[in-house]
Amino acid sequence: MDRLWRGTTSVEAADKDGWVVSITPSGGWLPACIAGNTGVGMSQRMQSFVLDEIINPFNVVAPGKRPRVTLTPSLALKDGKPFLSFAVQGGDTQEQNLLQFFLNMVEFGMTVQQATEAANFNSNQLWLSLGGTKMEDRKPRPGSILLNDNIKETTRNELKKMGYTLSFDDRTSGPINAIFFDWKHGSLWGGSSNHGEDYGIGW
Repeated sequence: MDRLWRGTTSVEAADKDGWVVSITPSGGWLPACIAGNTGVGMSQRMQSFVLDEIINPFNVVAPGKRPRVTLTPSLALKDGKPFLSFAVQGGDTQEQNLLQFFLNMVEFGMTVQQATEAANFNSNQLWLSLGGTKMEDRKPRPGSILLNDNIKETTRNELKKMGYTLSFDDRTSGPINAIFFDWKHGSLWGGSSNHGEDYGIGW
């Protein structure tokens, strides 16, 4: 049962007047501390920051840089109005999975529900920001791709020809939740994947 009390969650909410939020709280679990008397939480999310450029020049803590974290609550606008509120839980795969969700809607014509459930893939080309106890556990694995079990054999074969090493799983995304604003018909469409304990509520 303790899995219900740890990790990332996401909340998307909207009302009939067009007010909308996308929130992805995470990193509040122990060990965590408050920075002096500032009220700013310094959670274990900072394990993804590095001080040595040799380890990861793109995520080093330095003046003028913004260290990478995985949280990606997102809002998309179209014609100056809300189009989508969407987010996902899933550590280092969040950006990848949300981009695929977004493209499934705007490029491939899926409904919001179809896009949350669509098969996807994950690349391992980057330093992991979470997980593992040793540096080796978080190193990039160039050429390694995790594919959903439902990816077609023709796609698998093409990726193998390109030199990729493939692995497979029935869940290649954390829970995706989204709200689509259908301004043409004056309605809101909710979508929730079946990748975790995610659901939508409307009233």
